[in-house]
Amino acid sequence: MSASAPGDYVIRSIRADEWPAVKELRLRALRDPVADLAYLETYDDAAARPDSFWRERAARGAEGASGAQQIVAEGPGGLWLGTLTVVVEEAGPTDWAGFPVERRQGHVVGVFVRAEWRGSGLTKALFDAGLGWAWANGVERVRLIVHPDNGRAQGAYLKAGFVPSGRRVPLVGGPGDHELEYVLER
Repeated sequence: MSASAPGDYVIRSIRADEWPAVKELRLRALRDPVADLAYLETYDDAAARPDSFWRERAARGAEGASGAQQIVAEGPGGLWLGTLTVVVEEAGPTDWAGFPVERRQGHVVGVFVRAEWRGSGLTKALFDAGLGWAWANGVERVRLIVHPDNGRAQGAYLKAGFVPSGRRVPLVGGPGDHELEYVLER
């Protein structure tokens, strides 16, 4: 079977007990050639985290959780092919970058698809599931943050329906001085 056949995978939310797979896929993502542009974490930092961190991370985004949902594409033999997480941001406070959160919104983080599955439609399928969860949980818009030099990710986000909002988000401790916000309105 071709790696690009949509029937070769199932899109679903993770379960809390799948924390070892959450850890494995995150560490694989942090070894991607553009990881320094895509993630605000290094492989060494993530690999040094205790199992308790990974258990808590999986539980926060597992099926049935209300504040976040981690979606995976599971392929033949149970291999995880890609993932993304949607975190709910409540209206009222400021976000991690200091911007006001004006309405209940979703924030997509941790997007990763194994190299051999890129261009297969899997990324869009992950976004469709993540957005479906977000809309069902009452968010009014969904956003994500992307580095201006990460053209591959920007292309995928545009295909998923996101558009640049025009907001530049200050970047501390990463390459460059800012990232770009992309949004999708309900």
